[in-house]
Amino acid sequence: MTEAGKRRGEASREAILAAAESVFAEHGFDGARVDVIAHASGYDKKLIFRYFGDKLGLYTEVLKRADQESNTLLARIFAPLLAEEPLILQAQQFKSFLTSMLYALFDYLLEHPRFVRIMTWEMAEGWQIYTQIASQFPHEDLDQFERLFHKARSAGLLRSDYLPAIQLSTITQLCLTYLSSLPLYKTLLPGEDLSSRAGLERAREYIVAFVIAGMMADPTESRPEKGMESR
Repeated sequence: MTEAGKRRGEASREAILAAAESVFAEHGFDGARVDVIAHASGYDKKLIFRYFGDKLGLYTEVLKRADQESNTLLARIFAPLLAEEPLILQAQQFKSFLTSMLYALFDYLLEHPRFVRIMTWEMAEGWQIYTQIASQFPHEDLDQFERLFHKARSAGLLRSDYLPAIQLSTITQLCLTYLSSLPLYKTLLPGEDLSSRAGLERAREYIVAFVIAGMMADPTESRPEKGMESR
């Protein structure tokens, strides 16, 4: 294939993925129709099947694209601490890491409302589709977080030794739940400035403070006996 042909192929693939993301966000996996995606993308349905196999394959690629973007974002945040792995973590260093990670997650989700809606559909439907394709997603970010978690735990910086993967997921879910619930908050609190830049920054600061206070150990408190911290 010529370079021009490759570029056309990449452009058509991206157009289909963008259209699919929009339709999946609007209707969920079960409600999305391939012919609607084809019409929205401007390409024939047969091309979609040729590129992605079936609707599940297309859905998988939509989520893979978002996963790659978020992993690249998190990798930049993990890099400084991983580069200094032989060093003992300090409280301020780990607090800065958590703050940067939360800022990045919140801002990424804020800038990708379609992805937020797709994840909201997944939660509402019990993650039935995602669990079918979860094995196709890399887990480097979880591996990195677990390494940093165990370092921080050994240094006495964390309150709990609960599963690192679930702690990371909980952090993400806090950001996702706030943003997906914003229309509800605006209805219940019409006099509050919630969706402006300042309002969103205030919400982000609250979530950051909430997570750090919940995860990081207070150096003024006596450390609980072994086995008691997770109760």
